[in-house]
Amino acid sequence: MYILKLIRLKNLLMIGGMQYALRYGLIQPILEQFDLHPVLSHFRFALVVLATLLLAASGYIINDYFDIRIDRINKPGKVLVGKYITRRMALFLHVLLTISGILIGLFIAYVSRKEIYALMFISTPVILWYYSTTFKRHIVIGNLVISFLTGIVVLLVVSVEFAMLSKVHGQAIIRTEACSTAWFWTSGFAIFAFISNFIREIIKDTEDIKGDKAVGCKTLPIALGLPLTKAFVLIIVAFTLIALWGIYFYVDDFQDIPYVLPYFIIGFTLPHFLLAVKWIKAGTPADYHQVSNISKLIILLGVLFILMAGQMF
Repeated sequence: MYILKLIRLKNLLMIGGMQYALRYGLIQPILEQFDLHPVLSHFRFALVVLATLLLAASGYIINDYFDIRIDRINKPGKVLVGKYITRRMALFLHVLLTISGILIGLFIAYVSRKEIYALMFISTPVILWYYSTTFKRHIVIGNLVISFLTGIVVLLVVSVEFAMLSKVHGQAIIRTEACSTAWFWTSGFAIFAFISNFIREIIKDTEDIKGDKAVGCKTLPIALGLPLTKAFVLIIVAFTLIALWGIYFYVDDFQDIPYVLPYFIIGFTLPHFLLAVKWIKAGTPADYHQVSNISKLIILLGVLFILMAGQMF
């Protein structure tokens, strides 16, 4: 049970669910519209997801490993490493998951003939290690790193899919409308994931400000202060809503599907407004934790919308 908490099982399920929703709920319908069929087998796609989850889990572990002092101040009742799980065991699990994720990633790189995947799967654990030890202690850098990796998780799905298709149909497949359509929609969700996760990372930094100050971190709330940090997040939230509604009116097919408009109102607009109101009123770690949960809900609603977008194809 403690190990499941250590690897953030709920977060992993969301990551895996997002990748499966993208593949089977969006990319596959797009391919079928253009009379194409996926070349990547169900098993090999499962390996792509597994490699992603293993590296994400190893990242969560090493983050807790280096955050023991911070967590003892911010959330003493939730500290796992050093209390229920020894530091040696945590480090062993981190190494085991990292090696397993890299090996599976290298297999994916081999079968898809994409050396860039090998570099990505090898460099990701290194980036997560430096995030835990260095990046997260500096203003915005840590937030951007995690948000960037979240976007990569989304883009990996469409990238691997078309890498395998190009092996069968040749590089010409990359220049087809099917490819451009799949990349257009997937990139849109990647940007949404990046922005939503960036907002959540800043909110979490505000929640953890006491412990971060104690160890000398220079996160955004510490460097700018709460008023400016709140204003910064509100600007991003406003930008996100404007962009979402811009996409709604830009994509004509959205206006032809009756349930899309209610989803944009109830699934996107209202949660963002709720987040903004709670964020403005928040003043305690418990308040910020509540706002953080709302931001996680927004990410989940974005994942669910993938299935809705796929209905257009």
